[in-house]
Amino acid sequence: MSATGFSVLNIPRRALLAVTSEPEEVWTRAVDKFYRGIERWRPECRYESLQHWDQRLHELLGAAWPCPTCAPFGELWREIIQSLTRSGMHVGPFGFGQYNDGDAGFVRAVWSLMRHLRPERVVETGVAHGLTSRVILEAIASNGAGHLWSIDLPPLDHDLRSQVGIAVRDGLSDHWTYIQGSSRRRLTGLLSRLGQIDLFVHDSLHTERNLRFELDNAWATLRPGGAVVVDDVDMNWGFRSFNETFSGQPNLVCDAEPITPDPRRFNSKGQFGFVLKP
Repeated sequence: MSATGFSVLNIPRRALLAVTSEPEEVWTRAVDKFYRGIERWRPECRYESLQHWDQRLHELLGAAWPCPTCAPFGELWREIIQSLTRSGMHVGPFGFGQYNDGDAGFVRAVWSLMRHLRPERVVETGVAHGLTSRVILEAIASNGAGHLWSIDLPPLDHDLRSQVGIAVRDGLSDHWTYIQGSSRRRLTGLLSRLGQIDLFVHDSLHTERNLRFELDNAWATLRPGGAVVVDDVDMNWGFRSFNETFSGQPNLVCDAEPITPDPRRFNSKGQFGFVLKP
């Protein structure tokens, strides 16, 4: 042990494993933690949520409401939740360590966009148990075409790592590419290879710095008529600043629908939003 009391024995085992197995991501994690600490001092970013947003979304998409195409979502969602709970998984707030999986409202919005826009190239950041990934892939199967690329920086905790994407059932992987790593390191290269995308879903690190990085890059490659969906918009100022920068685009903010109340959020629910590119 050194005179300062520091040695490799003082490093938590999970952090030490990250240093040895993922050295290129260590600096990214450290910088993200630094900016997350800075942003904690900013005031909360609250929005007035739109009521009956499902109907408004369908109006923007030029789709009928009530919508027979989106009706199967309820049964699919119940099947996914029941399957996870039967396997011993906790679903809802704090369901994935300190993080949440996609809630019913957020995932239903993604399902609606998937079924009506029928996107061929879908990119998401953040996977956790894979509820959103599962619904995207189910929609691709229903549409008969499309592919999902998921960028995800797995947690350091070994037990949580083993749960990443567990909600995705067998038979859907042919349309799924899982890319391990941070969006800071993986997103621009993926977007460059794809050239153009049809739908982008953000559910990774919820800081303004990270969200703006993802949205700015995704928006540049998003086709006209495509959409971006952002979970937990109330956790930072990135969604607001993005819409101020790219003003005039149709955008909605909606209340989340967690399985149980989330005491960390100002409305015990959280909020998500989406932007359509004319």
